[in-house]
Amino acid sequence: MARATTASATRRLGMSRLAWRDAVDGYLFILPWLAGFVVFTAGPMVASLVMVFIDWDLLTPPMWAGFANLERLVNDRLVGVSLYNTAYYTFWSVPLRLIVAMGGAMLLNAHVRGLSFFRTAFYLPAVLPIVASSILWMWMYNPQVGLFNQALQAVGLPRLGWLWDPELSKPSLVLMSLWSTGNVMIIFLAGLQSIPAGLYEAADIDGAAWWDKFRHVTVPMLSPVILFNLVMGVIYSFQVFAVVFLMTGGGGQSAGGPNNSTLMTVVYLYRIAFEQFKMGYGSAVAWLLFFVILIFTLIQWRLSDNWVYYEGKK
Repeated sequence: MARATTASATRRLGMSRLAWRDAVDGYLFILPWLAGFVVFTAGPMVASLVMVFIDWDLLTPPMWAGFANLERLVNDRLVGVSLYNTAYYTFWSVPLRLIVAMGGAMLLNAHVRGLSFFRTAFYLPAVLPIVASSILWMWMYNPQVGLFNQALQAVGLPRLGWLWDPELSKPSLVLMSLWSTGNVMIIFLAGLQSIPAGLYEAADIDGAAWWDKFRHVTVPMLSPVILFNLVMGVIYSFQVFAVVFLMTGGGGQSAGGPNNSTLMTVVYLYRIAFEQFKMGYGSAVAWLLFFVILIFTLIQWRLSDNWVYYEGKK
């Protein structure tokens, strides 16, 4: 009976018995991932969307709030502050990380002695625990005994407040973001090694200088990799949390100081949901951030047609 049912289903779908078996096997193989996605990603997303319209503090029964959380979202000054801080961090750190990572990848792609050592050294900061990196950079930024201020004082320049100065706190975080470009650098290195050597040989025959080869060969052939790193970098930067939370949340104060100058959107979301226990309003902020990231991703994808080169694309 089961065999007849399967045969009838395959005839209705226009599939051979072998194709039907392959499809079933494929779904069985992805079933663990699919179950994990539904339980740990799609399910919480749907639940958070429902909580946007609910007032719940985790301790008392949830109550229907209607559009109250959305109205508060529009009138909350700190939401605008957090979005500005996050956009500032993103629009400075992402391009600088791409430039540093691409430059480092081009150096690592050169044939020099000790190449394995340099590749390991450049990639090592990317695998260091975020807590260890934060402690190291807090020491270097320390206004009294920090390495940076000692270097400035050694050349006759005044000390700076770095993270403790509202004017320099965001640039300090941007500077720190350049420390861990190893993962981006590895992707650029893989892209560089996939460029056919014949293109550079043809450019040499035509008498092209190194800048011409970089502009007309390296960048076009590497443009899909640049797009990937750009999109992932923007998504990652808009969700920055751990570094800010660890480096600005000490002294009994909430993370995001001084004077909310490093209050990123995810940090503010943490304050709302897990310090003030306003889960409904926290969900509203989370969905706002989701749509902001989605919009920027779609913009990058749409504009990529003008500068990204794919081999074989007409």
